Amino acid sequence: MATENLTVALAGNPNSGKTTIFNNITGARQHVGNYPGVTVERREGLRRFDGKDLLLVDLPGTYSLTAHSLDELVARNVIINDKPDIIVNILDASNMERNLYLAVQLLELERPVVLALNMTDVAEKMGLKIDDALLSRKLGIAVVRTVGNRNRGTDDLLKTVVDAAAENERQPFTLYYGPEIEAKIEAVAGALAALTEIKYPLRWLAIKLLENDRDVNRAIGLMPGGEEIIAKVENARADLKAVFADDPELVIAERRYQFVGEVYREVAVSRQELSRTASDKIDDILTHRVFGLPIFFGVMWLLFNVVFTVGAYPQGWIEDSVAWLGEMAGQYMAGGDLKSLAVDGIIGGVGGVLVFLPNVILLFLGIALLEDTGYMARAAFVMDRVMRAVGLHGKSFIPLLVGFGCSVPAIMGTRTLENPRDRMVTILVAPLMSCSARLPVYTLLTAAFFSKEIAGTVLFSVYFVGIALAVGMAFVFRKLLFPGATEAFMMEMPPYHLPTLRSILTHMWERSVLYLKKAGTLILAASILVWFATNYPVDVKYSKDYEQAKAQVEEKFSVQAAAEALAPLKLEKPEDNAAFAALLGEITALHANHQAEDADKAAAEAAITAKLAQLEQTRSEIYPYALRYFELEQQKKGDTDKLNKEQAGEKLAGSYAGRLGKAIDPVIAPLGFDWKIGVGLISAMAAKEVLVSTLGTIYSVGEVEDDSSSLQEALAADPAFSPLVAYALMVFTLIYSPCLAALAVLRRETNSWKWTAFSFTYSTALAWVIALVIYQTGSMLGY
Repeated sequence: MATENLTVALAGNPNSGKTTIFNNITGARQHVGNYPGVTVERREGLRRFDGKDLLLVDLPGTYSLTAHSLDELVARNVIINDKPDIIVNILDASNMERNLYLAVQLLELERPVVLALNMTDVAEKMGLKIDDALLSRKLGIAVVRTVGNRNRGTDDLLKTVVDAAAENERQPFTLYYGPEIEAKIEAVAGALAALTEIKYPLRWLAIKLLENDRDVNRAIGLMPGGEEIIAKVENARADLKAVFADDPELVIAERRYQFVGEVYREVAVSRQELSRTASDKIDDILTHRVFGLPIFFGVMWLLFNVVFTVGAYPQGWIEDSVAWLGEMAGQYMAGGDLKSLAVDGIIGGVGGVLVFLPNVILLFLGIALLEDTGYMARAAFVMDRVMRAVGLHGKSFIPLLVGFGCSVPAIMGTRTLENPRDRMVTILVAPLMSCSARLPVYTLLTAAFFSKEIAGTVLFSVYFVGIALAVGMAFVFRKLLFPGATEAFMMEMPPYHLPTLRSILTHMWERSVLYLKKAGTLILAASILVWFATNYPVDVKYSKDYEQAKAQVEEKFSVQAAAEALAPLKLEKPEDNAAFAALLGEITALHANHQAEDADKAAAEAAITAKLAQLEQTRSEIYPYALRYFELEQQKKGDTDKLNKEQAGEKLAGSYAGRLGKAIDPVIAPLGFDWKIGVGLISAMAAKEVLVSTLGTIYSVGEVEDDSSSLQEALAADPAFSPLVAYALMVFTLIYSPCLAALAVLRRETNSWKWTAFSFTYSTALAWVIALVIYQTGSMLGY
């Protein structure tokens, strides 16, 4: 072939290792999962090899070219309609007989095909010896041995692909279906020859028509003269059905399986009797009928505790770094709107989200480990009984599992479902699974209002609420909106294996980059908008003259300090007496140091009392007056702080954000939420983690200047919050409207604004009801 550019399609069964080989060739970072639906649409990547520019297309896994699900349809459309220069069929060597069925269908297309015999190491461990040279002769195509997860055989595969493409010869492959079917194939192919618009091999089209392929039937029927051909095909099918007493498509499939079985027995030799593998023995426990479900929930509980406990350390480091950055910016920037925007808006908002990066990375580390070891497929299996109880297909749990990472691929993952009713129900409930964007909200509120001992359990309970609601709403939707029978669940279990470090790191890197990109774009924009809404309009009408009130506090302090602390020592100010000033400094430092260092409040107070008693004994003549001066200073500071916070609160309440929050206050007040939470919930419709950045900006703007407390401490100090309010807020954030990206994908996948609006409405209404029940019930119980 003269062309320097080649289009190479990677096709194969689910779990055959397509995406791994795609990543090996292109260097791309597509995630590899152990269940179908991970590659939800075609992915493309480039590679320069042997003077050729290769465009690699990674297709969703499919068992057959007779497409049933949207996932399979994507793969088939690329193979059949786009006509890539060459098709690489990735075949799982450890499950070769099953995988050869698709290989036969690809060969019948008469397109250049190369077969990659992947996972040969696993096959050899199973005692399976495959004669790849004989397999190549049997099928008439090149066969290359590969081990995808160790990147073995990749260059050999590319060289074979380039050589095969250069030959560009149609594959001389014909599967003999027996005299009755062959006669019908010949008759239908003869009729098809009269059509001028045919672009595919006539024999392949004839077989697909006899298989009653819906898409091929429709396409031929629309052509001039096509209806007559469809009528002939119907007659042919009726004749075959009479001969075999069965549907022709089943007979054709059976003949293919017969051929595949014969090939397999000739090329594969088992050196030992098939025995129970280690995976089988592990499955006895993890997929146990009784213990399987508790084990699954136990694993998830452990994961969330690790995320919270281990993540707290790097989270603290980042939090300190963000606080330091804010202080530096505050010191070196001139006062004004630009400083406020940088410190309160950008650093306070974006920094508030960045501190949760370690938790997100840990969550995806856990999910990647569960996926790459093969456990997630077992989780789908053990959840099948639960899904079936609510009328859903067991395979629906797979996109729901993906939803722990992000709702967008979860909704797209429903393409693997063949039943449209199952697909719609799964799309509607998938956003109820707690995605990683909600994790910063959960972590912030859990750390602020719950002890370390129960923090992991609280976090787990919120995730469990999402799962329970998804199951419950699926039952309701299946009964009321999409009634009908549930189809049988079939799923191939991949063998357990140790995940590769590269795969795990790749997954964590991907999620980190996505999180940082979102923080640098969407969340940055939202933080600036929220800063503007909380700072403007500038002229706010206050309930009192705060400047005058602060001056009165200062005057009161001066009068009291002079009369009660300085006059008895005949001083005008503390600096007039060096010993007095030094003692006052010691008392002040003593309180400040113990407050900063001692986590145990009682121990700190005892230490202060002991030191003060020592000072009183050694400097008894001036100690009472120095202590009184210190007390008056603290009172002045407290009164001034209170006025500053009142003023900041009134300024926030009078801002655009405050007005918006107060407008929805009557709606959210029964849930225990105040207007600041309302503003956060509205802004978080763009992305759930924006709630954290919004609260960060609001509380930064509302702080007095010398108050350097973190957002977590600010929330804990706000009387509007309580553990009960925090939990109701976490559950509301879990349930209410999907983010804008998820709604956009939902619109695309359903092709309906009606279902998009329904998803937004039902989830928000459900969130309100559940949060109301939690808050009101908790309040009645005294929490």
